[in-house]
Amino acid sequence: MPWTRAMDEKFEKLFAMMAEMKARLEDKIEVGQEEMKAGQEEMKAVQVEMKVRHEEMKAGLEKKMEAGQERMEQVQEEMKVRQEEMKAGLEKKMEAGQERMEQVQEEMKDLIRAGKEEMRVHVASQVEGIKDHVDGCIGRMEEEVQGVKGKIEEVKTEVQEKMSDLERRLSDLETRPNNFPTNPEFMYSRPTVKPLTFDGLTSWTVFKTQFDVVSSTNGWTDSVKASQLLASLRGSAAEVLQGIPADKLTDLTTIEKALESRFGDSQLTQFYRTELKTRRQKP
Repeated sequence: MPWTRAMDEKFEKLFAMMAEMKARLEDKIEVGQEEMKAGQEEMKAVQVEMKVRHEEMKAGLEKKMEAGQERMEQVQEEMKVRQEEMKAGLEKKMEAGQERMEQVQEEMKDLIRAGKEEMRVHVASQVEGIKDHVDGCIGRMEEEVQGVKGKIEEVKTEVQEKMSDLERRLSDLETRPNNFPTNPEFMYSRPTVKPLTFDGLTSWTVFKTQFDVVSSTNGWTDSVKASQLLASLRGSAAEVLQGIPADKLTDLTTIEKALESRFGDSQLTQFYRTELKTRRQKP
């Protein structure tokens, strides 16, 4: 199935959606981080303030130990209260930021799942279209094979009728007296049909039927059939001979089985199934 512009546009749309979702997530994470950073800066400022005030208190205590004792306790209490308030506020902000981050992650997951489902539906639709196309091709090929088989049967029937007629004439000649003048019309000559060729690109079943008709018409023995079959092979069909032992190249059954295994209808069906499976696995 060729790659189409529509498929490119859908992929670009999906990538744009994912880029937008990524940007939104990064923005939200950045906002959360900025809020946390601001809280940390505020806490640092308070700590600095506490340190300054502590130094002031220490200086005051050194000068006014007796009067400053009560003030120091008061300031410490205020600092404790302020620290607790800031701690509580910071914890709330951190919890809110964490919840928001989890929410953004869930939204991102939902968008990714939606994109995957859309892609799955699209791919399934494309695969179904390819399957229908392959099934149609197989159906048309089977129809063509059946048509060729029908024509071969017609030729076979015609040849058999002619052979029967010739045999009948030969029988008539054999029953005539020896001194009966021979009519050229009744002279018998066995028909000879030129051998075919097979290159592996056409149907083996159709070729085998034609070859059987030709061998029957020519009156070949199995040995002659084997030699004629070897002579008819071309291209990839001739390459099958490399897997046959030399002492079996005169055995008609061995040669036919090797060709049937390589180019038979069952092998052709398996080829289309493999081709369909390969197309389904392509992205």
